[in-house]
Amino acid sequence: MKPESIFDHLCYLVGDDVGSESIQKNNLIEWTSLNFKAQSADAGELDSVEDHGQWQPDSAIWAYSSGVRDSGSVGDVGSLTYGIWQSLNRKPNLDSILNALLPVLAKNASEDEISAELVDVLGFEELDLVSQIMETRQVVRKEVEERLSTFQAQYQSNDTANPEAMFSKGRQRIQETLAANASRPLDLEKERPQKEQYPHIYTSMSHSGGNMLSQYGTKYSLPVDTVRRSEKEYEEVVIPPAKAVPPRLTERLIQIKELDPLARGCFLAYKALNRIQSIVYSTAYKTNENILVAAPTGAGKTDVALLTILRVLSLHRSGDPQIPLRESINKSAFKIIYVAPMKALASEITRKFSKRLHWLSIQVRELTGDMQMTKAEIAQTQIIVTTPEKWDVVTRKPTGEGEIASSIKLLILDEVHLLNEHRGAVIETIVARTQRQVESTQSMVRIVGLSATLPNYEDVAEFLGVNLYKGLFYFDSSFRPVPLEQHFIGVRGKPNSALSKKNLEYATFKKVSELVDQGHQVMVFVHARKETVRTALQLKEMIIAEGELEKFSCGDHPQWNNFRRELAQSRNKEMKLLFDDGFGIHHAGMLRSDRNLMEKMFEARAIKVLCCTATLAWGVNLPAHAVIIKGTQIFGRAGRPGLESSGEGYICTTEEMLAHYLEAVTTQIPIESKFQEGMVDALNAEISLGTVANINDAVQWLGYTYLYVRMRKNPFIYGIDRDTLSEDPRLGGKRTELIGHATRRLKELQMVVHDAATGALQVTDLGRIAAKYYIRYASIEIFNAEFRPRMSEADVLALLSQSKEFDQIQLRESEMTELEELEKSMPCDVKVCYTQLDGDANLNDMQGGITTSAGKANVLLQAFISRVDYLNDFALISDMAYVAQNSGRIIRALLEISISRKWASVTATLMGLSKSVEKRLWAFDHPLKQTQLKMETMSNIQRWCDELSVTELASLDAKTLGKMVHLNEIQGAAILQAAKQFPTARIEFKLQPLASDVLKISLQINKAFDWNHRLHGTIEPFWIWVEDEDSLHILQLAHLVFHQTTDAVDLDFVLPIPQGTKPSMLTVRWVSDRWLGAEEEIAISLEDLVMPPPSQCHSPLLLLPFLPVTCLDPPLASLYSNQFTSFNTIQTQSFWTFIHSSNSSLLCAPSGAGKSTLAAIAVNSTIAQTPGAWAIYLSSQRSSARSVFTDMRRNCEALGISIEYAQAGSVLSRPKKGGIYVATPTILLAALSRRSPTEEIEGLDLVVVDNIEQLDSTYELALSLLQLATQTKPTRFVGFGDSLHDPSDLASWLNVDAGSLYSFRPRDREQSLKISNHPFTIPHSAALFKAMAKPVHMAISEGNRERPAIVFVPSRDQCRTIALDLITWATLASQTGRGYLPKTISEEVIQGYRAHFSDRELGDLVAKGMGFFHRGLQKQDQSTILRLYADGIIRVLLVPRDTCWDLPVRAPCVVVMGTQYVEVNPETNIRRVRDYKLTDIVRMQSRAVQHSGTGHFHLFCQEEALHTYSRFLSEGLPLESELMETDHLRNWIKTVNSKGFNLSKQDVFDFLSFTFLSSRVASNPNYYGFKSTNHDENLSRIVDTLFDEPLAEH
Repeated sequence: MKPESIFDHLCYLVGDDVGSESIQKNNLIEWTSLNFKAQSADAGELDSVEDHGQWQPDSAIWAYSSGVRDSGSVGDVGSLTYGIWQSLNRKPNLDSILNALLPVLAKNASEDEISAELVDVLGFEELDLVSQIMETRQVVRKEVEERLSTFQAQYQSNDTANPEAMFSKGRQRIQETLAANASRPLDLEKERPQKEQYPHIYTSMSHSGGNMLSQYGTKYSLPVDTVRRSEKEYEEVVIPPAKAVPPRLTERLIQIKELDPLARGCFLAYKALNRIQSIVYSTAYKTNENILVAAPTGAGKTDVALLTILRVLSLHRSGDPQIPLRESINKSAFKIIYVAPMKALASEITRKFSKRLHWLSIQVRELTGDMQMTKAEIAQTQIIVTTPEKWDVVTRKPTGEGEIASSIKLLILDEVHLLNEHRGAVIETIVARTQRQVESTQSMVRIVGLSATLPNYEDVAEFLGVNLYKGLFYFDSSFRPVPLEQHFIGVRGKPNSALSKKNLEYATFKKVSELVDQGHQVMVFVHARKETVRTALQLKEMIIAEGELEKFSCGDHPQWNNFRRELAQSRNKEMKLLFDDGFGIHHAGMLRSDRNLMEKMFEARAIKVLCCTATLAWGVNLPAHAVIIKGTQIFGRAGRPGLESSGEGYICTTEEMLAHYLEAVTTQIPIESKFQEGMVDALNAEISLGTVANINDAVQWLGYTYLYVRMRKNPFIYGIDRDTLSEDPRLGGKRTELIGHATRRLKELQMVVHDAATGALQVTDLGRIAAKYYIRYASIEIFNAEFRPRMSEADVLALLSQSKEFDQIQLRESEMTELEELEKSMPCDVKVCYTQLDGDANLNDMQGGITTSAGKANVLLQAFISRVDYLNDFALISDMAYVAQNSGRIIRALLEISISRKWASVTATLMGLSKSVEKRLWAFDHPLKQTQLKMETMSNIQRWCDELSVTELASLDAKTLGKMVHLNEIQGAAILQAAKQFPTARIEFKLQPLASDVLKISLQINKAFDWNHRLHGTIEPFWIWVEDEDSLHILQLAHLVFHQTTDAVDLDFVLPIPQGTKPSMLTVRWVSDRWLGAEEEIAISLEDLVMPPPSQCHSPLLLLPFLPVTCLDPPLASLYSNQFTSFNTIQTQSFWTFIHSSNSSLLCAPSGAGKSTLAAIAVNSTIAQTPGAWAIYLSSQRSSARSVFTDMRRNCEALGISIEYAQAGSVLSRPKKGGIYVATPTILLAALSRRSPTEEIEGLDLVVVDNIEQLDSTYELALSLLQLATQTKPTRFVGFGDSLHDPSDLASWLNVDAGSLYSFRPRDREQSLKISNHPFTIPHSAALFKAMAKPVHMAISEGNRERPAIVFVPSRDQCRTIALDLITWATLASQTGRGYLPKTISEEVIQGYRAHFSDRELGDLVAKGMGFFHRGLQKQDQSTILRLYADGIIRVLLVPRDTCWDLPVRAPCVVVMGTQYVEVNPETNIRRVRDYKLTDIVRMQSRAVQHSGTGHFHLFCQEEALHTYSRFLSEGLPLESELMETDHLRNWIKTVNSKGFNLSKQDVFDFLSFTFLSSRVASNPNYYGFKSTNHDENLSRIVDTLFDEPLAEH
């Protein structure tokens, strides 16, 4: 019979072929329960059968699977060693293992030695198996001997007639079926491969290390020698200290004398490094490997960090052995960041490293909380110790402190195991940001992670970029320098029940009492500040009840009386009350002085029991022999090295949680990621920083997080099934899903703009502000719902207190009475925010919100501002400090939001409230409280003259003031000085219409106070804005500063005034950024404002047939036919007037219209047609004049026409044979100033006025004098310029009639030019250019990545920084280090070009496809740069603003990167931000005009300036006279009078009629300060002004 199934075979074996299901089942059960007398068998046949536990130990199938062969009853012995053989049978080389095991088991040695050798044979992963063998060692030894004998007999006789052979086929089928079943995944788990062993993993075999609790339910076992005790009130589990890991053969302690001088000098107090430090030494100090050191508390990890710091110092040392060590370190070349989890620990690390590195002059600074670092401090500091949140904030800033990130060489992360806590998301954020920085800049930043013992160290190492074979170091709890005995106490009773609480108090008391009896100090950690006092008092009461209080007293301590006197100075009543009985308290809510005293007394053993919060576990090196934890914290303070020889740690918890904490210690639950909790805020920060610009960037960024590591290792926890992981191993889909969710949330909150088509992500003002001020997105959601344009201080406080940043502020029943009393004395009502109201309730009707956390925060902030110092509850004091610390930041965020929304009213409210928090004063308090007046004086001011303003006080004399306040003249003088030093301003304004619908308000803000360096420092910042007539919206705003040497600050606001909607008035408001009450406002009436009429003189573009070049005279036609065949549309339309007419003419047209060509033909034609003719060609700037001269000289030589670049001495001298003089207005004015104003110029035939849109005072004065000198002569004036908004008055000035005026708008340009505007709200700063860098790179790379681009930047000093930023983004985008260098250019070619540059930096940039062009370069370098640009090697050319007129090349992509620059006064060194001239912008735009193809012009500018630039770039430039804005006219009058001409008022009046100013004072009188449109009247006033000034008195 051939069995067809397992059951058929079993039926065959038992001789029953009955088919009944029930009978079959009974037969099966009976057979599988039989005692099977096993003979020898192949131990490996059933290796794949995993689930043997379902069979009886003495059953037949168990005998097959176990492989145990015994002549007696298998059940007698096999049941004891079943698990052991089950594990051994699975090993493929069982016979070799058994041969190795037998001599070890037979060895006569200690159990520790035998177990250690067993671990060597079986491996570290079999620690459980070793423990089981040790329990039944002699039995296992006997069975091993029998098994080896059986193997030997089997090998000697190849007898196949084994009794078991009859079952071979059945057994094979059983094996195959069971193997197939076993291979089916349970809970979708694949069979996990054997854990890989890494070289630096040190674990104790006597402990249960390696038992990692997984999602698959792996069980744990408690260590050997664990003791369980059961009491009525609680159950206690005591885990003994782990046994030390034996040293390896290669281990030895590193002696300090072996170290090099640099390292030795920092370890002088040591004789040798400890074991852990010695193991890590070579990797930490001799390599740049990223490392993770996981070791118990107190094992010396901080010194490992110091070794990595010394490694950085060694890499930045001079190689000259003659230089002293401290001077050999290049301290400006690196920054080191140490990230500690808490401020207290950061302070301890700062002190420790400062002391250890002082001899090397290394500066260590703490940067936590609200601390800021100046540029000088940043430059002086090499090591910065900070917290995760602070470093996250710092690295979100693109400039200032944020620039530190670009120079770091080492990032040390302490307590990195905190990844699985809520703050872990921040750690993931800063590591991901650092990793991306390393990738984008191709720089080296070493990451060092320090951690307590953690189970999944491989995952954390992968996250930190650690090589598992070189940089991963794991040391289990056996490496604690002081052995720690762990006690786990589970109190009986239902959690939170009265019985449970009672038993918890009893267990705590019992253990404290026992430990004090043994002479130990005890720390009792509790979860809350109030709980410290309550627990101490409770213990004291229980001890009194037991009559054991005397043993707690420390009255016999030699310093007890001294400490008692120190305590008398404290306001903390609980401290005084508890000290006498040997108790102390410690928490963050206490004053720093009280905490210091407690630490000192405990360290001196003047206190037996210290009840404290977790604050003491961080940053304060204050250990005790025993630590009792009422909850779950750490054992870190139990037994520190050098202070205790042993330690005991007690965790008191509920009975049902006991198993959980045992698992946490024994099974080492893997730490998971908390990043999803903070992902939305983290993503917003990256988008704001510019490192994430689209969905793909975001998905890639997520791949740098610990979340990504754990999602692949433990997918189920993160909602990923096994099939998804197998189909998408890199989890691209899951990452995209997570990013999509976060992006949608940000988009809903209006924090980012997401283009679904392209995936692009752009931060909004709201998102940028949230990232800058570290505001959670949940708070932004509240602000979006509740923030309004008009809000009172009470409304703002209600909104502010709803912020999620205050969620941790908890209401305590014990505080309610004190809070209610506080609320009654506060100036603002505690309102309830709308989000708490239902229906149509009115906010103003809702009062009394202190029953919520928000209400408590509201009251505490008001108490802080009111300088309340009588709070009794120290927890309230601490909460008040927390609220105050965070409120300033949140108010500033709300202020920026209101400014971005242009809300005038609430902006003023928030500015005041921000200063209230900073100054701790209310807006209604007297402003002079901010000065240094004495309290008595201030009190009298408020009593006797509170109604007088500061300005009114400043107008009085000292004697009057002293009398007024009922004090003497000396006090009056102090008041007067304070009033005069109080910041204020005097504002003057001019209304200057630029067009019919554009108004410029020119402001002069005069400093109107006395400067006191102690009060004002180096600057006084202030805000100034223009608001509408309803004071609801801000129209324009600026943030400026006064310096000590500043007298006045000039500022222009340009506002659109739509036709027919001119407001009746505007308000200008000035507000100090620092001083409460320092505000000024002026009302500007627009009732009498006269706006110029709309322009009516533009020429329509006629679609005429193009004129061929042959229409010129033959010599000219022959000359120009080589350059083009026909004229363009604008040239054709204006050709006849300019070439064949003798009338003065004016052409205003967009760049690229061929104006220069037409001008050259006009002048050449005039000279060629009239023998001996003489022409002057005026170009606005020297560079453009030189360019014109160079371009025309070739053609003039071909035509036989003389051309010269004229100087002042020759420009007005008629050439003998005629010809052309090319000159600048400056040269012409100098020549004209040497002549009498009435002297005429003979024979000047033509004056070409080029670039007339750049008409400044010099240009206007020179042309006016030239017109005066040729007024009786037939001199023709021909003007050329860019498109103007209204050129009619310009034409009139040049005597151009209507038929000879051609005015074309910018949109009439024939060439295709695409214009893209990119507004920014960030003020002019380095941060602005950091924010622009990526959008500029994207603009450059748009379309054809190989096309050239020109980027205009504000100054040559910024070229290098911006170039490096652009190269960074190019590197990130291309994943190569070539920057913008075309792919076709080889490295060899580049190296050849680099040798041509005298400036090495230029060569480095050219290697990345970039170059500079500015006036500071040597001529040779300029030529080389232009040649490489023309050859396509330089693809991106950076050009400063002031060089735009010198640039001779164009590009299909032109970027204007910012439209403001910094002007530095050479005398005062004061820096002022100035706007680009519109003419400069037009010149830059002209570089994008292409004669073939489409040019692209990108304008990156301030949002407020965008309307102005867009308006005039599309409609033409405004042009007004600048003659009265400079001294050129006055100086000319002085010069003429000095020669004896003595100009009268009438003479000057007559001359002014020849100026452009004369035309404009009638057309746009308001611009020049006149209300009348009467031409003669306005000119007469100008003359009076000139003659009333001493300047004209000659």
